[in-house]
Amino acid sequence: MSRSYIDLHCHPSLKPYGKSFKYQPPKQNRLNSGRKNSIWHYSPPNFLERQVNRVLTLTKFTQTDLTALAKAGCNVAVISLYPFEKHFLKDKMLGFKFIPDLLVNLAAGVSQKRIDNLRNHSSYFQDLKDEYAYYMQLHNMAQIIDGVTYTYRLVNSYSDIENNINTSTTDRKIISLVNTIEGAHAFETGLDRDKNTAVETTVLNHIDLVKNWEHRPFFITLAHHFYNEICGHARSIGIGLIKKQQNRGLNSDITELGFKVIDKLLDNSENKRILIDVKHMSTASRKTYYQLLETKYANENIPIIVSHGAVNGKRSIVEWKASDTKLSKAFSDVDINFYDLEILRIAKSKGIFGLQLDERRIASKSAIRSSRIYWPSKKRRYKNKSELIWNQVQHIAEILNKNDLFCWETVAIGSDFDGIVNPIKGLWTAENIETIKPYLIEKAQDYLDKNGGNLKTQNKISAQEIIDRLLFINADEFLKRNFK
Repeated sequence: MSRSYIDLHCHPSLKPYGKSFKYQPPKQNRLNSGRKNSIWHYSPPNFLERQVNRVLTLTKFTQTDLTALAKAGCNVAVISLYPFEKHFLKDKMLGFKFIPDLLVNLAAGVSQKRIDNLRNHSSYFQDLKDEYAYYMQLHNMAQIIDGVTYTYRLVNSYSDIENNINTSTTDRKIISLVNTIEGAHAFETGLDRDKNTAVETTVLNHIDLVKNWEHRPFFITLAHHFYNEICGHARSIGIGLIKKQQNRGLNSDITELGFKVIDKLLDNSENKRILIDVKHMSTASRKTYYQLLETKYANENIPIIVSHGAVNGKRSIVEWKASDTKLSKAFSDVDINFYDLEILRIAKSKGIFGLQLDERRIASKSAIRSSRIYWPSKKRRYKNKSELIWNQVQHIAEILNKNDLFCWETVAIGSDFDGIVNPIKGLWTAENIETIKPYLIEKAQDYLDKNGGNLKTQNKISAQEIIDRLLFINADEFLKRNFK
């Protein structure tokens, strides 16, 4: 199997699907990659776009369009369907409607027509179905890139992935897309920011409908940016003009409806279980979900998934001020990030932790400042930025090593590329993963040279294998165990 990289969480359709509303008919996925409403549309950052991102943290360019994935040699991507939440746009700001519209359009890189659609539609579930249909329009349709014929296929199991890789050749290649959903509001909850609107029978029926899709989602991120009547969410928005929109339900627990949604998703009576991703859940909700796994689901092998996350270096949800490592100063101390005891739970459940390639999440402000360069040097930039990633990998490894576990098998890449992210500078798109790889291997080797004696016997593996596990092996093994 190819050793490129596997991305556990990305949004290839967010920008082109958003752009498709500018054209008639809307919501069309064009095979012509020159069109901005094509999922194959290739738009890597130019010099000006890179500078704008450095100054304003805006990511207008595409990062995981299918052409970029092809050029990166990525043959497996876990895609995330996301019904864009209306509450980014709900209120006027400073008396003008266009200000929130402009902020969201600048941050997400969609189109004004998509913004208008978000303001006016009244169904997240329909939006979910429309984005799924957008992918299906070009499912298994050929696209020629650099003389090689590519197709993408939505897959239903690991055996489908294996078959796609085994039937690929040097001049005909298949990219496997694993379907997931970000935000259970997709089942028709949280439409009104200020009051509950969910109808239980409708929500549960929508889950049944999704479970019977041709390409059933592998997992779902239960919470997202705003209260969805299912569980509390963690703070994720820092923009002052929008931040207060997030306050309702912030840090609350799983609701009565939420328990029923979880049971419906995890019901495996027809072998159609949809796993749960705990990213974006509040600490109260995460704590309750872990207890649920240890009680009601104690006899079932349900892995804990963080599709795109980072550690905060603190001990636990309860001991949220305590830290056992000097590295904690390098991390962003926010509760949307994960605590040491949670990392241990994930590993013991044979789960997976996708590392989010977003500077705001992965590192503290001081660590980001230290990683900056003020004289153009690509080598120095990748050397410095690779340290932000390595700090996360090292911290997780040391937690697991201390608890006598194999410490290199839990972390993978969950970039969140093409979501509303501020990418690690230099790591702009999927194509830059291969560029930063040797610098990560160098960091791993330095660590082994200085600290290898502190590792348990089973954890003394090569620097090359550590980074291969981060980029490919761990996600591959997780899919092999769970995607059936």
